[in-house]
Order: sequence, then C-alpha cells, then structure tokens
Amino acid sequence: MKNILLLLISISILSCQQRKDSTKTVESAAPVVVKKENKNENKQIGDTVFMNFENKENLFIAESALDSINSKVYIKFKAEDSGELKAEIVPATGKGNIRFNQIILPDKTSDGPFGMELKIPLKQKGSYILVIGHSLMAENPYYGKFKIQLGVKKD
Repeated sequence: MKNILLLLISISILSCQQRKDSTKTVESAAPVVVKKENKNENKQIGDTVFMNFENKENLFIAESALDSINSKVYIKFKAEDSGELKAEIVPATGKGNIRFNQIILPDKTSDGPFGMELKIPLKQKGSYILVIGHSLMAENPYYGKFKIQLGVKKD
C-alpha cells in the first residue's frame, strides 16, 4: 500500500512540473511595411467625426458613412470666434435622402432640421455638434459614404 501511495505521489509531482516551451524564431523573407497615418485628418470614430484640422482653404473636410447600425453621424467642431458657418454634405452617389438634422449649440440649445447645405451664424464660442441623418418624412434612407465640408467665415 505504501508503495502504491508513494508511486501516485511521485507521478502527481512529476506531472505538475512546468515544461519549458521550445520556441523557434522564424525569419520573414519579405520586409514589414508600416503605414504611417496622416494625423492631420478628420476621421469618423464610431458615429462621431471630430473636425480638428483645416486644409489650406480654411475648410474642415472629412469622409463619413451612414449604415443601418449608425443611422446618424455627429460632427463635432469648435468655434473660437463668432462668424458664419457654411456646411455641405456631398453624397458619393450624388443625391440621396441625407441632411443636417440638427445643430446643437454650446449652450445646449438646438435648431433644425436643415437640408444638405447649411448657413447659420455662430454667435457663441465653444463646441458645436451637427447631427447628420436621413429625413424620416421621405422614403429610402441614405446608406453609404459622403463627404462633409465645413467653413467658418469670421466676422
């Protein structure tokens, strides 16, 4: 009995020891290419586009998309001075049921709906949010890519 017990304890101790992993290094025949991101782009993250970078013409431009999951896109930008906002949506297909549904001002009031083009005075300093989506009063909601173009003409 003692022999069997001693044998079982020995087997359990040996089986519980960790074994060394033998790892092999594999050399890659092709060079690895790392694509650098252009950090001066306005990109959509989830359902929000942060407009942080202007181009040479002082316009904020970004590409975005609407799909069945993200039926609204939120465009966030800051206005440091008062002026006039001129915004435009350009669908990839040319036309579609897509519009500026709402603008949310820094004091949390809102206005809307608008069309595919928007001209509105910016009287407050702070963060603005534009809500883009399709009109619920029309058929065939727009799904696909589009471009957003914002320009602030300062007073």
